[in-house]
Amino acid sequence: MTHSAAKRRKEPAPGMVEKRGLGLWFTHAIMIFGVLIVFFPIWLAFVASTITQPEIVSPPMPLWPGDQFFTNYKKALFSGVNVPVATMLFNSLVMAIGIAFGKIVISLLSAFAIVYFKFPGKMIFFWLIFLTLMLPVEVRIVPTYQVVAGFGMLNSYGGLILPLIASATATFLFRQFFMTVPDELAEAARVDGARPMRFFWDILFPMSRTNIAALFVILFIYGWNQYLWPLLITTDPEMNTIVMGIKQMFPSGDDVADWPVIMATSILAMIPPVIVVVSMQKLFIRGLVDSEK
Repeated sequence: MTHSAAKRRKEPAPGMVEKRGLGLWFTHAIMIFGVLIVFFPIWLAFVASTITQPEIVSPPMPLWPGDQFFTNYKKALFSGVNVPVATMLFNSLVMAIGIAFGKIVISLLSAFAIVYFKFPGKMIFFWLIFLTLMLPVEVRIVPTYQVVAGFGMLNSYGGLILPLIASATATFLFRQFFMTVPDELAEAARVDGARPMRFFWDILFPMSRTNIAALFVILFIYGWNQYLWPLLITTDPEMNTIVMGIKQMFPSGDDVADWPVIMATSILAMIPPVIVVVSMQKLFIRGLVDSEK
């Protein structure tokens, strides 16, 4: 076969190129349309956070930002309605990071023990851990509250974090990943005289970075969005989380809602999860779809 014939065979037909190009534009148009639909309510919330109360309650509401941006956000961050939003954001940040970090550490060590250690009833313990998926904190909330109260951890970060750091899902995912690691690596480490924790830190932990990143994003958002448990465990307004704070800003009875401050608080509440997702996007995607896992 001559070079020109081979070149002609590799070139796609003109109709196929046009079809692929049309399909690509159509796919992008659908995607952009979907993004606009999702983004429009967020844009309205942002606009509402930059205008005055009369402009919000007097239809039609403006569709472009106003001149009250700094006034409304300053009032939300440092005054709020009951507690400054800055305090609630800090509480939510501590809780979300604590839950994500605690779940990952416990799950890593649990999966490592289940896969690489031999002890009686190993699979029984694994399935007992897995069965806790059927008992989320909402189901066992009364006994969990009694335990936390008995340890004097009400209105504390420990009370917010510790009951939520066990994760059967993360343990299962790390177990499945560790089982795909070749046995030759463990044998080589054993021959070199590496103890189990040295094998864990030097080999397994670096190999698990993408999985850890993917789980951190999911668990951070899980901790950030917690509402029922913080509502039950905290009575001090200074320990309120941002999700609790938004709910408490809505008026009861004949009170009038301060909508610019509420909308500013809602926008501020979205910023930390967005930062985490965007900053860890590549690792998050690799941790979910990496074919080498």
